[in-house]
Amino acid sequence: MDKILVSICCITYNHEKFIADAINSFLMQSTTFNFEILIHDDASTDKTVDIIKGFEEKFPNVIKPIYQTENQYSRGIHVENINVDRAKGKYIAFCEGDDYWTDPYKLQKQVEFMEKHPECSLCVHAGNVVSAADKKYIKDSRPSKKNKVYSTEEIIEFGGGLFLSNSMLYRRNLDLISPEFFLNAPVGDYPLAINLSLQGTVYYMDEKMSAYRVGDSGSWTVNNFSSIDKKIRHFERITIMLDQLDHYTNFKYEEVIIRTKKRIKFYLLLEQKKFKEALRAEFKFIYSRFAYKDRMRLYLQGYFPRILVSLITVKRILKI
Repeated sequence: MDKILVSICCITYNHEKFIADAINSFLMQSTTFNFEILIHDDASTDKTVDIIKGFEEKFPNVIKPIYQTENQYSRGIHVENINVDRAKGKYIAFCEGDDYWTDPYKLQKQVEFMEKHPECSLCVHAGNVVSAADKKYIKDSRPSKKNKVYSTEEIIEFGGGLFLSNSMLYRRNLDLISPEFFLNAPVGDYPLAINLSLQGTVYYMDEKMSAYRVGDSGSWTVNNFSSIDKKIRHFERITIMLDQLDHYTNFKYEEVIIRTKKRIKFYLLLEQKKFKEALRAEFKFIYSRFAYKDRMRLYLQGYFPRILVSLITVKRILKI
């Protein structure tokens, strides 16, 4: 059997409405190399397993599923590692079961770049954010308007939302290096990108080659961000992860880590409508870069909330 170059790793749970799109987008990849599709179903209770088995019967040499009978995520297990640990490819490509790829040459483009640039540890690209229900376009996920190498500092500061997780392709051998900050993190893609950036360069392709669904009631984001208390707990754990990263790197990135922690605190204050606290001088480096209209709104929310309410009321009346 010819050598597998890429292992596509897909984790899924109750994605019966979406999993076929994901698998079809894997199968449509046009490559000059072999790849495998590793699917980990985390004990779905809907028809996800039946759909995967249908694909497995048609493509038994490519699709290699694991069907859990007990949910591993709820036991605190990092389910992302289950596929990575059994991967045979030189590269890992990641896509969750409710997302999908849109370009049939995505893998070919990324692998060709990685093969020509051995210093590159992670390759990512642009994509679309779409609604879960109907794939309707919502916005671009395009961190740069040109191809770019991202620094560790940029990846730390701009967080897990900088790159789409389904755009990631990286060298599998580098994922075997798992520092404490990576193992204890509440999410996988953000610390993974940081960890890989510490081992090589991170290259961004300014091409939209995937779609990321939002708005599904059963998604990780909805379940973990459904209340301010859950958001606070999540970002408390992110802060702990950043502190561990600081120690791991011998405080090389201390300045950007401090800035990132302040950024987290600032946006949590906005979520809690604590606008006056958000206007403290320590956060000026954030809100000073807002558009003038947004800065004025924040200023009114913090110091003159009654005036803001009056202005909004007048605007509504004028529209009638």
